[in-house]
Amino acid sequence: MSTAHPKNAERASAVPGTPVLSVRDLSVSFRSDTRTVHAVDSLSYEVAAGEVLAIVGESGCGKSVTSMAVMGLLPPTATVTGSVRLGGRELAGATEKELSAVRGKDLAMIFQEPMTSLNPVLTIGRQIGEVLRRHQGLSRKEAGERAVELLALVGIPAPERRVAEYPHQLSGGMRQRVMIAIAVACDPAVLIADEPTTALDVTVQAGILEVLQSLRERLGTAIVLITHDLGVVADAADRVLVMYAGRAVEQASADELFTAPRHPYTRGLLSAVLRPGQEGKRRLPEIPGLVPSLTAQPDACTFAARCTHADERCGTARPALTPDTGHRVACWHPVAATAPAHEEAAR
Repeated sequence: MSTAHPKNAERASAVPGTPVLSVRDLSVSFRSDTRTVHAVDSLSYEVAAGEVLAIVGESGCGKSVTSMAVMGLLPPTATVTGSVRLGGRELAGATEKELSAVRGKDLAMIFQEPMTSLNPVLTIGRQIGEVLRRHQGLSRKEAGERAVELLALVGIPAPERRVAEYPHQLSGGMRQRVMIAIAVACDPAVLIADEPTTALDVTVQAGILEVLQSLRERLGTAIVLITHDLGVVADAADRVLVMYAGRAVEQASADELFTAPRHPYTRGLLSAVLRPGQEGKRRLPEIPGLVPSLTAQPDACTFAARCTHADERCGTARPALTPDTGHRVACWHPVAATAPAHEEAAR
């Protein structure tokens, strides 16, 4: 039985380098009775057909909030401004009906925890079939057959048997693959993968990354990979966007970011990665201080209080990302590109 959908040939022919998702000046804040939290501040990025863009940063930096804003899944307490364009379609400000027609069909998401994302009382086949019946108008029988194909596509053995099973009968790795199968069921133009390898052992993690790589090659899908695992970024990403306190602080190709990071925060993250052969030989350095409160976005560098390079200007003026030259950095004192990549930004 073929694992290819008829649309695959068309999607795979998408021209590499053509932006399919463009986010401009995206800001997200959450209000309560006592305060307002500014989770994302004027974030911009784009991802091209067949490209993997990784968004990295510490927990709480705004990675997942960004993805939920793009999908239109934030609660009513959120205020979202800026532009989110999928192809030529503006999603920011779209109605729920308009977004429902796009989500799962042209824009799909793999959520962090498959055990809580999958319905425990519905079979795997029914949950995959739901998106096919809604967006492609397939009959129950056709959706069931396609569900088997999709499970085979993401590498689940004995897919004919698995479609009749429930989420608790599958391992964590298999449940994550089911989430991927649901997300790619309609061959979306853009797939957002939010921490797709969290809590999985390294063998299963490698398998999930292999599935994502295979899908982008087969379908030409653009992938936004949200993670804090720099090892995953090195294995899977073409370009990297580094976030700190809701802002973009560095953008570069994956190769350039790992060999010549220029923002002190990025260098701090990389210096804290355990390298082969160094186990037990040195204490991993840490970035001193704490992530700032997001109740206000100051007109200053939000990393200044934790940075050894900071001066008075850093605390009084906000640095903008340098012009689009490929490697962009938002810092008044970026580290020289020729400096050793292992140099510690924080001591």
